[in-house]
Amino acid sequence: MLSLGWEHLVAFNVALLAALASPGPALLYALRTTLASGRAAGIATGAGLGLMAALWTLMALLGLDALFRLFPFAYIAFKIVGALYLIWIAVQTWRHARDPIGETSAPAGHRAFLRGMAINLANPKSVLFAAAVLVVIFPPDLTLADKALITLNHFLVELAAYAGFALLLSTRAARAGYLGAKPVIDRIAALLLGALGLRLLLDR
Repeated sequence: MLSLGWEHLVAFNVALLAALASPGPALLYALRTTLASGRAAGIATGAGLGLMAALWTLMALLGLDALFRLFPFAYIAFKIVGALYLIWIAVQTWRHARDPIGETSAPAGHRAFLRGMAINLANPKSVLFAAAVLVVIFPPDLTLADKALITLNHFLVELAAYAGFALLLSTRAARAGYLGAKPVIDRIAALLLGALGLRLLLDR
């Protein structure tokens, strides 16, 4: 039995779209993948990013944020591993910024999906952000059906947004523009991913 009103999901979706529209590491990585590897890889990356973000929301709904507060060492360990992974991705992106498209390790197909999941998996702060948003928007007495609907809704909104970006940027003109600006775009992406990794390492 659902206890959610449509106004709760609308408010949640507005918050999601506002967060997605900000030029953060996940969005820039998805855009870069689309430009480098094409529409299918961009959509697959977005699906991976969206699925992991939705899973963080589900974990927040199930109380993982409370578990992290109860066992801070688990959160710290998770955060360190995720930070090091993001920094590794940043270093690789920076190193290959001047390589032609054919020589880069731009992911395609299932690898793009898994890389997208890994990018969002590497940021455990997502569960804390999700918990904060959920507390503000949704009533406290959510049923399991409500939580499943919120999670599915989150995934579909993110998938639609990333697919839209991929369709817009998969044109010849967009790809040609990327080829000319590839070193700059890749290094901006590397700096953002590296900054997120360092922030995770340094934040207490």
